[in-house]
Amino acid sequence: MTRRKICVVTGTRADFGLLVPLLQMIRDDEALTLQLIVTGMHLSHEFGLTYKEVEAEFSIDKKIEILLSSDTGLGIAKSVGLGQISFSDTFADLNPDLLLVLGDRFEIFSAVSAAMFMRLPVVHLYGGELTQGVMDDAIRHSITKMSHLHFTSTEKYRQRVIQLGELPDRVFNVGDTSIDRIKQLRLLSRSDFEKAIDFKLAKRNLMVTFHPVTLEQNSAQRQFSQLLAAIDELDDTHIIFTKANADVNGRVINQMCDHYVSNNFHKARVFTSLGQLKYLSGLQFMDAAVGNSSSGLVEAPSFNIGTINIGDRQKGRLVADSVITCKPEHVAITQALEKLYSANFQASLKSIDNLYGDGNASRQIYRILKAVDLENIICKPFYDLPST
Repeated sequence: MTRRKICVVTGTRADFGLLVPLLQMIRDDEALTLQLIVTGMHLSHEFGLTYKEVEAEFSIDKKIEILLSSDTGLGIAKSVGLGQISFSDTFADLNPDLLLVLGDRFEIFSAVSAAMFMRLPVVHLYGGELTQGVMDDAIRHSITKMSHLHFTSTEKYRQRVIQLGELPDRVFNVGDTSIDRIKQLRLLSRSDFEKAIDFKLAKRNLMVTFHPVTLEQNSAQRQFSQLLAAIDELDDTHIIFTKANADVNGRVINQMCDHYVSNNFHKARVFTSLGQLKYLSGLQFMDAAVGNSSSGLVEAPSFNIGTINIGDRQKGRLVADSVITCKPEHVAITQALEKLYSANFQASLKSIDNLYGDGNASRQIYRILKAVDLENIICKPFYDLPST
């Protein structure tokens, strides 16, 4: 029997963490062959060379350098072009049966656009979502239209993929694999987490991650300064920053993180990448995830902690009752922090349900990938919604 070759692309610390349970299942199945391509931020010194975390658990078939030393629109556009050339050569060498990708970043767009021209079937995780403040929104929907099999994290997102013209029997609502990862990992105790990051937690603690809102012009510095001003007024509160991704103006935010921590080392630390184990372990001891990362919407509710979701980067995503959304302004962020620590809100966190699944997403995806008929999968009609 010929083994089905499933090629997976990972470009960031975030998407790799979400993929780990599924990668393990593919790797350990004798009927499947896992081909792993590492690219993007994984290979950058500036972002912590996180390919080493991948290499510690999986064999890497190909490393593709596409990140230029730039966080401008021009630099990222050139990275996309370089990526498409490199992915084309790699797919020709590996000759996979399926390409599996997660998300909506530019390096994933490079891989999928190359696959489309090479008639390589694409499996896309987590289409149908909205992030109206960033260019990732258009990239995500474009990837959906170039893909042939779809896995979504909620039923609403499944319906949105179908609305884009995809066949309903090729679109599966499975939940988010991040919940799988939380259940799979043996998380660190408080004392072990403190040792791992060499930082003592306080009575109150916040995890702060802020990314640029890439469809807004030159807003990163102004918005992040508003956040810093608000958290600087908190008493007895320690702050853990995780740095921004390789987006337009991401470097501005990272420099501001470094500057703030250098002036507030008694109460703050900054990390280029905590890694999944330390990051998820840390969330369980936080009062909230603060900023505009999707993690605050998808993963934080599983720990029954609050989220302060700032600005428009995640606008359009489904949110749990544990999420406080506010404008990227000092006063609004201060009011959100006051609500976070109010007795009523803290009491409500005990009964929060995560909207993004039950921790069985990877198993469902794996079973479908193994069984799906690939004959004629490339040819797909446009599905029109029934008339009302």
